[in-house]
Amino acid sequence: MPEAVPSLSHIQAYCEVARRGSVSAAARAVHRSQPAVTQAVAALERALGAPLFLRSSVGVTPTAAGAIALARCLRLLQQLDEGIGALRRGRVRDRAAPWRSISFTQLQALIAVVQAGGFSAAARVLGQARATVHRATRSLERALDVPLFEQTSFGVGTTRAAAELARCALLALHEIEQARVEVAALGGGDRGRTVIGAMPLARSVLVPRTVLAFMPQHPHHTVCILDGPYDRMLADLRTGAADLLVGALRVPVPGEDIVQEHLFDDALAVAVRRGHPLARRRHATSSGAGLSRMGRYPWIVARPGTPLRGQFDALFDTDRSAAPASTIECNSMVAARGMLLASDCLMLASANQVHHELSTGELKLLPHPLGRRVRAIGLTTRRGWQPTAAQQCLLETLRAQARATTGVAGGLP
Repeated sequence: MPEAVPSLSHIQAYCEVARRGSVSAAARAVHRSQPAVTQAVAALERALGAPLFLRSSVGVTPTAAGAIALARCLRLLQQLDEGIGALRRGRVRDRAAPWRSISFTQLQALIAVVQAGGFSAAARVLGQARATVHRATRSLERALDVPLFEQTSFGVGTTRAAAELARCALLALHEIEQARVEVAALGGGDRGRTVIGAMPLARSVLVPRTVLAFMPQHPHHTVCILDGPYDRMLADLRTGAADLLVGALRVPVPGEDIVQEHLFDDALAVAVRRGHPLARRRHATSSGAGLSRMGRYPWIVARPGTPLRGQFDALFDTDRSAAPASTIECNSMVAARGMLLASDCLMLASANQVHHELSTGELKLLPHPLGRRVRAIGLTTRRGWQPTAAQQCLLETLRAQARATTGVAGGLP
């Protein structure tokens, strides 16, 4: 969670000043004194490290930094409006903006409880007393009039509403960090960060090439590459812990909050070690007899539910009698590579996925027994995500590298 988070009341006051062009008008709108509103604006300026308004005798107008801050703060309030409002739908209190009665201190306490799994663990994470965390989260529960905790066989646990509220709060806090990055970039101080969740194919060629092409343009921008199961990376994307995912696209799209962009179709083949018996009989693998022959060897397959596993299952749907008796489920390309090199195992893969092993001659590709088969590769983002200028450059670099990468598969046998 970001440090020195401005209070929600300061953000609300700032947005009203920017909208109305007047401190006095904003003070009336938020029912606070003019000095209190002036102090709120000054607090936000300190948090972002730049003046946000140009002041004159007729009022105030946002600076370039102020315009950035306004856009991000409005997105922050919208995140809370939509997230918290959904939890309280149908209640009388919905007529008021739901974030007006809460604070970031309460939200940060709830985030810690949800992520740490309890009050005591959250208190250790925050460096606070357990009673302090308990008091903050329980007051949040009362303010929203939504159950955030429930009794379980293991003690007091958080509800689904609490998890959803923590998610929307994390996205709101992410907007503050994006504002800091964009304001700093105005003075040439881009110290931003982008987290990419990379799936197996993307980790081999596309993402490394993208990062190497991007870094000379933005040497101070940190790029963090995550790997792991798709479901975990998707959860990171939804909470703002990841900014985008790159790899095989899912059908159907995994939720209305998720956007997928197609980059290219990746042609699949069968990967085997150099010297594999089937590699010496390549002409036979394009027929039904070839499929039957392939079924005599053990296969390395992806986990159920993944696009590549679907392709494997479809391969032998045409002839169940040819299906291999032995399969090894593996989602690690490192482990799969080790098994391919040390055995007669087979695996569905593409030229992009085993690019390095093909270049050294350690692995060979046999044609797909059913002819041309592809999987869609692309990028996945949160709906409504607003990248910074540096992140937009990274996206454009990724798209350019994807267009170049499409040609790598042209050497399939």
